[in-house]
Amino acid sequence: MPKTLYSILRVLVHLYAAWLAMMLIHEAGHVLGALATGGHVVRVVWGPFTLSRTDVDPNPHANFVTWAGPLFGAIAPTLLAGVLRKSRFGNPLAFLAGFCLIANGEYLSVGAFSPAGDARDLLHMGTPRWLLVAVGTPMCVLGLWLWHCVTVKPANR
Repeated sequence: MPKTLYSILRVLVHLYAAWLAMMLIHEAGHVLGALATGGHVVRVVWGPFTLSRTDVDPNPHANFVTWAGPLFGAIAPTLLAGVLRKSRFGNPLAFLAGFCLIANGEYLSVGAFSPAGDARDLLHMGTPRWLLVAVGTPMCVLGLWLWHCVTVKPANR
């Protein structure tokens, strides 16, 4: 296999693995939010060929549970990457944390203007669009910073 094709396939596999991990961590946030507020998790949908979702019924604090997905989905891997930054897992975890920050941040920011999923639910519950952008945009910036400054090793270091 040509080296370029191998490199492209390797990147695609890593991105797909990061996507699956991001969805799992995001849904874990919804589950933890539901359990913390007395909600009952009916179903968690997660798999390689579907978009993930968590169904909660009853959901006494739907706003909290909805925010818990993208916030936990961004904060948990970032904290884990920070704690383990000096270990052999530091660089892969920083990559995953950056991916999770970008994905969850874009989910909120873009969702403010093209509502789908959690962003749509948050807007229906009265969350202002500017708040979705104000939370999502810094998440994206931090994710890009992690990718650029932490996971990419400049040649002159």
